[in-house]
Amino acid sequence: MLNIDEIQKIIPHRPPFLLLDRVDELEPGKKAVGRKCVTMNEPYFVGHFPGKAVMPGVIILEALAQTGALVMLTVEGNAGKLVYFGGMDKVKFKRQVIPGDVLTLEVEIIKSKGNFGVGTAVAKVEDQVAVEAVFTFAIGE
Repeated sequence: MLNIDEIQKIIPHRPPFLLLDRVDELEPGKKAVGRKCVTMNEPYFVGHFPGKAVMPGVIILEALAQTGALVMLTVEGNAGKLVYFGGMDKVKFKRQVIPGDVLTLEVEIIKSKGNFGVGTAVAKVEDQVAVEAVFTFAIGE
């Protein structure tokens, strides 16, 4: 398990844009399972939506991407690099995420060659899928 301090040693994101609170499982270059505790204190809830707080889908996708970045930046030789989106496919939003939810973020790398790769990503609240997607990524300096 990685705590917030250990996560910040691996990925460059910082509050308020660090969207990964802890990592429960990690296989460098292969997969990770992380968590994001969603609270009403998140800055985007001010406007999304007043009177009905719903976590923006793009923020959930970013939390998944940060989980995937952690998977790739723990591979030997990748420390200190950046992981960029190359694309997103098969994105499906299946459940709203609201304050009080705990997102489980699961990313598995299904193809990797050189500085490029593809990963499957699923965000869940308890046993319900909130978002699923396939990411293409590139590792850069």
